[in-house]
Amino acid sequence: MTENEDCGQPVERKGRLTSVLALATLISTFGSSFQYGYNVAVINSPSPFMQQFYNTTYLERYDTPITDSFLTLLWSLSVSMYPLGGFFGSLIVAPLVNTLGRKGTLLFNNIFSIVPAVMMGVSETVKSYEIIIVARFIVGICAGLSSNVVPMYLGEIAPKNLRGATGIMPQLFITIGILSAQVLGIRSILGTSTGWPLMLGLTGIPAAIELLLLPLFPESPRYMLIQRGDEKTAKRGLQRLRGWDDVDEELLEMHLEDQSEKAEGRLSVLSLLSQRSLRWQLVSIVIMNMGQQLSGINAIYYYADSIYANAGVRETDIQYVTVGTGAVNVIMTLAAVFIVEASGRRLLLLLGFGLCCGACGMLTVALTLQENITWMPYISIASVIIYVTGHAIGPSPIPYVVTTEMFRQSARPSAFMVAGSVHWLSNFTVGLIFPFLESGLGSYSFVIFSFICLLTLIYIWLLVPETKSKTFLEICQMFARRNKVEIKLGDLPTNDSKGSLEDLVRVTTF
Repeated sequence: MTENEDCGQPVERKGRLTSVLALATLISTFGSSFQYGYNVAVINSPSPFMQQFYNTTYLERYDTPITDSFLTLLWSLSVSMYPLGGFFGSLIVAPLVNTLGRKGTLLFNNIFSIVPAVMMGVSETVKSYEIIIVARFIVGICAGLSSNVVPMYLGEIAPKNLRGATGIMPQLFITIGILSAQVLGIRSILGTSTGWPLMLGLTGIPAAIELLLLPLFPESPRYMLIQRGDEKTAKRGLQRLRGWDDVDEELLEMHLEDQSEKAEGRLSVLSLLSQRSLRWQLVSIVIMNMGQQLSGINAIYYYADSIYANAGVRETDIQYVTVGTGAVNVIMTLAAVFIVEASGRRLLLLLGFGLCCGACGMLTVALTLQENITWMPYISIASVIIYVTGHAIGPSPIPYVVTTEMFRQSARPSAFMVAGSVHWLSNFTVGLIFPFLESGLGSYSFVIFSFICLLTLIYIWLLVPETKSKTFLEICQMFARRNKVEIKLGDLPTNDSKGSLEDLVRVTTF
């Protein structure tokens, strides 16, 4: 706090984007989140050549061509093993971040990127399609960990007035990763019969960069203070991140949070599920993560080429339309970084799900009428772009931000474990069943996605509060009445009253 010269009242000092905070954000998101997006889209464009490799390898082994049904099964596994690995990665988030820390877990996670990168890079040389399927599962573990740990790390190192913007950075780099894979997948670059193994293997480069540079930056000060009890290291890291020496107020807020959680201890997933004071926070992150994935976004990424082909786009133009869609995704996510602190989380979620709902309805109409109206393919493309725009500003990035904000230190790892499990199971479900939905329902498959977007929007409108610029304890208070608990906080202590922190927080049920 600083003192206002005119009235002598304390004025809150706002955090600023220091070089240390900016570089820690860029390195962690490029090294981890970029890979998540890259591996979502990397097998889309070269899929015909990869399936040709599967067929050729099978023929050389067994002297008979592969059946269509078995080839479909192998390809479905190549696609769906990635989100399945993500689910298993999300299951080990809590034990790893509690043991190794946030930064330590990100460094450890690079094993699950570099090893499968080598495996996929040599798959054609060793003539094994099985190694691709296994590698996709392993790199999925990397994505499952990074998609949960990076937002947690950034949410804990950022000041509260920048928490939304830094919290969207992982999603921004996911979209950049998707776009990079789409560009490299162009037929004149690496989307060829000889270039696809290199394209798959490139995912190891961001991991190597993170492994070299991230050790230079601080571990989460909240983790060091609250879970490790190392106030000296926490203070030193906080001073580097904030760019000034006077960080006592922020340390005091951490102490206050620590004292409020002493009675609870570190919450496991089972104990988290039984906590009355966290009931609606938990329901909210489950609904938002289900809505995020079951709204159909990964159907767009996994099967973009087939969607555009069904929409009537010429085969030679599909790869460029796909890249254009990826570029829109990056631009709109970048826009969300700059507007999230002004507009808030809730408005972006409502606007995003609303646009997705309308776009899915419009896409259904366009696909249904495309045989009768020659210009309907353009409406289909516009619908996909509107959908991607809506998802990029709200449903894609904001659930990660609010998961960090809705839970305090003791519950946060388990909360991310639950959110991540729901996220990846929903992702896996969409990736697995969408081809069957597309063949069975045709254009009407997007009606289901539209309905899911509408239900999620209604839930957010009725039950999710705004969390921007709030401390973790203030957000806890906002949920208190809905959870039918009362959280009483005394006046914020001064620097000379730290010894009585345990007297300042009392949690009682109504």
